[in-house]
Parts: sequence; C-alpha cells; structure tokens
Amino acid sequence: MTKYLISFPAEAMQLTEDELAHADVDSHAVIEEAKAAGVYVFGGGIAEGVDPVLVSADGSVSRAIYPGSHLNGGFTVLELPSREDAVEWARKIAVACRCPQELREFMYDPAS
Repeated sequence: MTKYLISFPAEAMQLTEDELAHADVDSHAVIEEAKAAGVYVFGGGIAEGVDPVLVSADGSVSRAIYPGSHLNGGFTVLELPSREDAVEWARKIAVACRCPQELREFMYDPAS
C-alpha cells in the first residue's frame, strides 16, 4: 500500500468562528473514520508559533530556512491501496475542513 499526504495551507481556511467549530468536529469525525478503517498513519497541524530552523549537514543550526520554503496548515497521512481511494479520502477531508486539499503520494522506500 502507498502512503498519501493530504494537506492544506493555513490561509486556505477562511472560516468564521462558527464555521471553524463545525469544521473541527467534522474533520475529527473523518479522522476517526480513517482510524476505524485502518488507513490512518498520522496527522496534525504545523505549530506556526514555533519558528522553524535549518539544521545543516555539519550539525549547525540557523534560523534561515530554504528560500521559498513555506509550510503551515494541516495535514493527514493515510496508507491506502490506490490513488482513487486517496482522492476519495481527500474529498471527505475537504468537505469536513471546508477548504480544498492537496494530495501527494510518498515515494516507496523499502527501508521504511
């Protein structure tokens, strides 16, 4: 089976407080459905209040990150038998979150 990343940037969620509360309940229901189906790997949101750092090959740490790097919002990783299944789960998450979702496929790594 293949692992898929379903994600959205923070700015995609343009919701009122009431809509956000409903999206929270609905999205957690989809996650519980994925867990019950045995396809959930992990998920969450990027902690935007914590600055990213770049750890270089020599072990040094700096506040500079890759130019153009922009990672925020929420994500879910699911392990599924087909891309069609991944699209269906992305649709469920998009409906629940009330915003479009990006779908990406992880490359297979026999060591993982």
